[in-house]
Amino acid sequence: MEVLHERCAGLDIHAKTIAACPIVPGPGGKPKKEVRTFGTMTDDLLALSDWLAANGVTHVAMESTGVYWKPVYNILEGNFEVLLVNAQHIKAVPGRKSDVKDCEWIADLLRHGLLRASFVPDKPQRELRELTRYRTTMVRERAAEANRLQKTLEGANIKLGNVASDVLGQSGRAMLAGLIGGVADAAALAELAKGKLRDKIAQLERALKGQFGPHQRFLLAQQLEHIDYLDRTIEEVGGEIARRLDPFEEIIALLDTIPGIGRRIAEILAAEIGMDMDRWPTARHIASWAHVSPGCNESAGKRKSAKTGKGNPWLKWVLVEAAQAAAHTKDTYLSAQYHRIAARRGSKKAIVAVAHTILVIAYYIIKRREPYRELGANHFDESDRRAVERRLVKRLERLGNKVTVEPMAKAS
Repeated sequence: MEVLHERCAGLDIHAKTIAACPIVPGPGGKPKKEVRTFGTMTDDLLALSDWLAANGVTHVAMESTGVYWKPVYNILEGNFEVLLVNAQHIKAVPGRKSDVKDCEWIADLLRHGLLRASFVPDKPQRELRELTRYRTTMVRERAAEANRLQKTLEGANIKLGNVASDVLGQSGRAMLAGLIGGVADAAALAELAKGKLRDKIAQLERALKGQFGPHQRFLLAQQLEHIDYLDRTIEEVGGEIARRLDPFEEIIALLDTIPGIGRRIAEILAAEIGMDMDRWPTARHIASWAHVSPGCNESAGKRKSAKTGKGNPWLKWVLVEAAQAAAHTKDTYLSAQYHRIAARRGSKKAIVAVAHTILVIAYYIIKRREPYRELGANHFDESDRRAVERRLVKRLERLGNKVTVEPMAKAS
């Protein structure tokens, strides 16, 4: 088998140890292997880098093991051509597995060019990803804490959520503060309502009659304090994200023109796919990398299950969220696409198809620096008028009607 990299190394990474195996030309041209084990502290990683450099290694491959690969990648980046590979693509033969054999196996695969590197963005984008993902985690935690607060109220027979659409709104906050302060009079609590909610005073009085005990008062105070803390954290992290994306404000504004995408989703898209679309030759490549397109699984002339695969969970989640929002818009191309596919294939497949379209649109918007151009809800009908006419005529004929199609006279 052809040797592609003469001086390369494979790393088997764990939480506390790293097994490294460089392969370099030996006496008589035969490959020479040597295996050493290093720790994972920064000094150990620097020693590993120096040892690989002393052996003349040019390419290094490692598995994407949890988060343990990140410090190793940070140290080796810039000094070697580092390949981060999917662990599923390089599984060793069962029954012949150890740390030493694993790093040797990775080095052998790399030597013959049998490894496909995963996409690892540059350091600024990796940092931006950490910020957007942390903010998403905080948003999810806030939603979970709001649900816990609602359960506390339900346990006290307080049905505020049945009347007020937002328990944590201005009126709801005032009532919750009254409950925490020891106000037991439902009428007095209901009078704290503001705005349109004052039209439901009678319903609020009934909803606020309950058995609110001291322990529930304590829990409610802690939950509100936690929600306030999460709100501050989300706002501060959002400010840092906006500061880092300030040079790309034009692109964020262009992404915001896509139906279903707001400022937050545009920022996440920018962090996950980056601003350089030249790394993907076509939109199909980025859709395949994101796993929002059908897989390829064919054998003996038969096409088997071609699921989309897992891909980047943060990117796929935000694309699906944007697709769900776009599907509920009115008179848009994306909404028409969703309803057209959902009628034949079901809502889940339709959402993935719309997510694929949104990613393709984002690809061209970033690449061309152009705003989104709405094609309209009638795009599919207008693109093939004759096919639509034939289909509708056949349906009417099956019902026993004789149909003649004549174009309407244009208004003068």
